[in-house]
Amino acid sequence: MNTFFVIILLAAMVMVVVSLVRGVVAFLKSTKVDLESGQQVDATEMQLKQNRAMMARVKWQALAIVVIAVLLAVAN
Repeated sequence: MNTFFVIILLAAMVMVVVSLVRGVVAFLKSTKVDLESGQQVDATEMQLKQNRAMMARVKWQALAIVVIAVLLAVAN
């Protein structure tokens, strides 16, 4: 049973890193576009992509925390 939770935890941790990298890349692209175009009033597509990636990261982190809590509860 613990092996199952460890595998789920590792998968969640990998997804956290993937979401973080995607969000940072979108941020860098968004910043480059903003600097080249000047003033921007509305959110660009890259800014929306950045926001979605960062929200996904938060969700994966929450899942990892829940799995750790379950692992600690099962261990006792």
